Amino acid sequence: MKQIVLVTGATAGFGKAIAERLVHDGYRVIATGRRQERLDDLAARLGPDLLPFRLDMDDAAGIAALPASLPEGWRDVDVLINNAGLALGMEKAQAADIANWQTMISTNVTGMVELTRVLLPGMVARDRGHVITLGSTAAIYPYTGGNVYGATKAFVRQFTRNLRCDLLGCNVRVTNLEPGLCGGSEFSNVRLRDDAKAAAVYEGTKPLLPADIAETVAWVLSLPRHVNINEIELMPTCQAAGGLAVARGMKD
Repeated sequence: MKQIVLVTGATAGFGKAIAERLVHDGYRVIATGRRQERLDDLAARLGPDLLPFRLDMDDAAGIAALPASLPEGWRDVDVLINNAGLALGMEKAQAADIANWQTMISTNVTGMVELTRVLLPGMVARDRGHVITLGSTAAIYPYTGGNVYGATKAFVRQFTRNLRCDLLGCNVRVTNLEPGLCGGSEFSNVRLRDDAKAAAVYEGTKPLLPADIAETVAWVLSLPRHVNINEIELMPTCQAAGGLAVARGMKD
């Protein structure tokens, strides 16, 4: 039997690349997202091993109903890939839009934990499964304007670490992937709401691409089930941690 993988945020970027790669590798993939037409396009291209399923990560009722809403033969999810997430704005905390903060928390944290809680009992009962979360180096390295986005990814990091403790003694694995600078997705376009500014983020760089993240996911899943990769931090060679900042000339 082919393993069943549920990928959130599969309409673009990492999620789309992961869904495509895993179908190619012989998995059956439930691709979720809000944009039905993009999900239908994926299904048309990838065939019967991809099930398009509209899901809004802000919809708690929809998440709670998900297992029973899946068709027969698709309900025993073996792998959950918590990919859906976003950043909004680059303003400093004192100037940030509180609505942006609330949206990031709702999607990156609340929706992610609700979906994990819905699917985890089935994995434990079957004594097999894997939860993979898409974190970020923003969980580790702070930067100006990162405020709540970085905090949500720090939550993701600690949540996955604690899941491993709770799952000790059963064959359910947990992995957190923490990419740095990544291009080829809508991330910066959504965050900056300006395509020119988004393009400028990657000028003169060779960033990670969604295919690199999909390759990493495929490798993690390919390992024997007694091997748990706790965390992977990955950056392009054009990026490194920036060190500590010092403000000079401040008034007493």
